[in-house]
Amino acid sequence: MLANYIDKAMELAVYEILEEDGTYWGEIPGLQGVWAQHVNLEGCRGELREALSDWLALRLRLGLPIPVLAGIDLSQIAQPV
Repeated sequence: MLANYIDKAMELAVYEILEEDGTYWGEIPGLQGVWAQHVNLEGCRGELREALSDWLALRLRLGLPIPVLAGIDLSQIAQPV
């Protein structure tokens, strides 16, 4: 479930080249604070995936809400068994 969420979120990512220094900027709309910057696009994608993973881990640990994406609701993960 978590891997599917990450894959779906990454499909929503948007990227742009920053004019100031030619680096790539990427973010996932709707997931505040999930962004990355790197010298090339592939590096930016990798950094963005890592930022997303860290963001999810923190929100799950702290019990903070996580938006439902593509019908995937991660609030089920945070529920005690």
